[in-house]
Amino acid sequence: MLNSSTMDRISLSGIKAVGYHGVFDHERRNGQPFVVDVVLHTDIRAAAASDDLAATANYGELAERVKAIIEGEPCNLIETLTERIAADVLAVFDVARVDVTVHKPKAPIEVPFGDVSVSVSRSRHG
Repeated sequence: MLNSSTMDRISLSGIKAVGYHGVFDHERRNGQPFVVDVVLHTDIRAAAASDDLAATANYGELAERVKAIIEGEPCNLIETLTERIAADVLAVFDVARVDVTVHKPKAPIEVPFGDVSVSVSRSRHG
């Protein structure tokens, strides 16, 4: 069980994949790039002490899972995609909390913009 007073962070930024998410037909048909940042809140002391990958979150596996979700079942909103990723992380990895940001840099917006993103913070207990 994780102690809430000891929250270390494992961050993985810039996971890129093409997804088919959006409300417009051309988004679903042509796809577009999505970029995801994930922060795992956990206690890394056991992993540090043992120097054993099995005692921590494998960020290679995390990256593969996020990529598969981006490339997976389409949804209309990046809010939905963000929630899917957060739920998967909490279901698979032994972390107290996860922060997920999904960027949609090629969103169909008619004015110049740098980025659009949705961020969530979800915990195992609430």
